[in-house]
Amino acid sequence: MNELREQLRQLDKEQLIDIIVELREVIASQEVRIQALEDQIAKNSNNSSKPPSSDGLKKESKSLREKGKRKSGGQKGHKGRTLKMVAVPNHIELHDLTTCPECHQNLDTVPVKGIEKRQVFDVPLVEIEVTEHQAQIKCCPQCQAQVKARFPEGVTHPVQYGNRIKAQAVYLNSYQLLPLARICELFSDFYGHAPSEALILNATESVHQQLDEPLAAIQAQLKQADVVNCDETGLRVEGKLNWLHVASTDRLTYYAVHSKRGQKAMRAIGILNEMTGRAMHDGYISYFQFENCTHALCNAHHLRDLRFITEQYQQDWAHQLATLLLDAKHEVEAAPDSQTRLLPERLAYFEQRYDLLIQQGFDANPLPKHPPPQKRGRRKQSPPKNLLDRLHKYKAETLGFLADFRLPFDNNLAERDVRMMKVKQKISGTFRTRIGAEIFCDIRSYISTARKQGHTVIQALLDALLGQPVIPA
Repeated sequence: MNELREQLRQLDKEQLIDIIVELREVIASQEVRIQALEDQIAKNSNNSSKPPSSDGLKKESKSLREKGKRKSGGQKGHKGRTLKMVAVPNHIELHDLTTCPECHQNLDTVPVKGIEKRQVFDVPLVEIEVTEHQAQIKCCPQCQAQVKARFPEGVTHPVQYGNRIKAQAVYLNSYQLLPLARICELFSDFYGHAPSEALILNATESVHQQLDEPLAAIQAQLKQADVVNCDETGLRVEGKLNWLHVASTDRLTYYAVHSKRGQKAMRAIGILNEMTGRAMHDGYISYFQFENCTHALCNAHHLRDLRFITEQYQQDWAHQLATLLLDAKHEVEAAPDSQTRLLPERLAYFEQRYDLLIQQGFDANPLPKHPPPQKRGRRKQSPPKNLLDRLHKYKAETLGFLADFRLPFDNNLAERDVRMMKVKQKISGTFRTRIGAEIFCDIRSYISTARKQGHTVIQALLDALLGQPVIPA
């Protein structure tokens, strides 16, 4: 240390100034890097878009969902779905009373005074039924040809499984996400028959061959919808990162897999580029490249981002803005059913309050007086400034749910539609072939739409195997 002091004493004033300036630049650079690392550590599923699985075992639940004030269980007025006795049971077992349990008197000749009934609902022993088809063979007396009666359509082998077994196999694989080997084990335990994995794959392909018309109808109806929820998430195919895209409403779902995430993939899928309604999404910049439709932003993402700014940067405007968005959401939910938008004075109040808080945010995050030398590309900004720029630029897209009650507050519908696809990836790890991933997406589009429209999934799959797939209404 003394040696360093002596070296500095020998330097002139200009040299010392150069060292100080250089040190200030290093300190400023280190401060930016430290802040970025602290931000990275502070992010979790509650204050960012990171998935809950990244929180680890010591995660602390701070859900944005408000705690309910009602007790758990059925609420007052709820009809409930408890078991009720049926008028005509399938079986009746009469339990005779032959001896008095008190004094052991014989009661065989005593007349019955009454009967107490109890009913047990259970599944009967399940067995596979075998139907043998016998086609008559005859010799025609006129042309002397030996002819044979036709077997029913689909009966093509001496021994084969029927469509109900195949529909169940596709249901377990494509809907309940069971691996092929476990499906074979399940059939063996339930029915005493273990079909091969090839049968499940062939049944899946048979369903897929019938889906051209339903998928075309889903796409056509999404293009005409007033509001479409959109999202995308990573999906591994053939060991490489691909992207699963979803476009959905409360009655329609369409999945597609593509090697790209952005505009190129969205145009190839072909829904956003022909939509004229409103696209609800998380603010990913590629969505805004489609100018034929209008846009709405997910406020659940905004609430998580605002929580991060509040916790990590201690900026009160972020907390107040989050409170404002939630207050607006509650007011929309409390509005009468006949109302389609907030009253003008209430809409003006929320917009003015929004503008005021955004300005407070800009005041708390001014541009640096001495910015570092400009490098190529966009100048790096702090997370609060980036969020403020987005909220300021897309004010109408953020508050759109106030002016049009058809717009949801968030994009949870699309995120729920994506969730089970992520479960599939956790089970399988990756799709081994691209065609396998595409078939899975098509079948999930079909069964998700069928379920949203009130059809049972397994019946929808059976209808497809019979050549009569469900066409979305």
